Amino acid sequence: MTAATSWTEVAYVTITAQNGADVDFCSISESINIDEGERPVETNYTLCGGKIIRTMVQGDTTVTMKAYPTQAGTAGTGTVGKGFHDMFYDSYTIDSPTEGQIDVNNTRGTRKKFRLSVLWTDDSSSNSAVRQVVSPTYAALRWTGRNGYITKVAPSFEANGQLAFDVTFMFPSNQADGACNIQVESVSGAGTTATMATLSTYTTDTSGF
Repeated sequence: MTAATSWTEVAYVTITAQNGADVDFCSISESINIDEGERPVETNYTLCGGKIIRTMVQGDTTVTMKAYPTQAGTAGTGTVGKGFHDMFYDSYTIDSPTEGQIDVNNTRGTRKKFRLSVLWTDDSSSNSAVRQVVSPTYAALRWTGRNGYITKVAPSFEANGQLAFDVTFMFPSNQADGACNIQVESVSGAGTTATMATLSTYTTDTSGF
């Protein structure tokens, strides 16, 4: 097939809690915005009238989503996203799995880490953003951040509107050892046999890339 000229209409979004299931959110999401932070450069003057360049540490990446969930969270090992509070807070209880009744509690504990992947592709076989895409059959572009945190969940509602949620994730650009937390991949869909591999599982022992 020919290479894509632009990505329009559809994006697949998958959020994975560390040691958790891959949960797809494209069906309740309206928009997603990715700000990878600045990589600033400063200059110092020299006595001979020149300048010395000093590179600075890259800023954190911020991802914001607008979505329309109808539930407090995604029950059990569900793979289709229903809400965000179960991810935002430390613990939740499934009172009635058959009826989807969930109680979310803001208890003290370890903050959850997440991987978030966004996939643009002309392969419509699945709603997962972490899946394999085979080229030259299909083209794709995938952005993935790992070891991030949900820092904000903000519901809003108006009398003549819909209940909407603004959700914010923060991803440090690097880990303490310098390993990168951001990965961007693509396959062109034309003139290549390359394949975009399925992302590895995201656990405390595996990278998630």
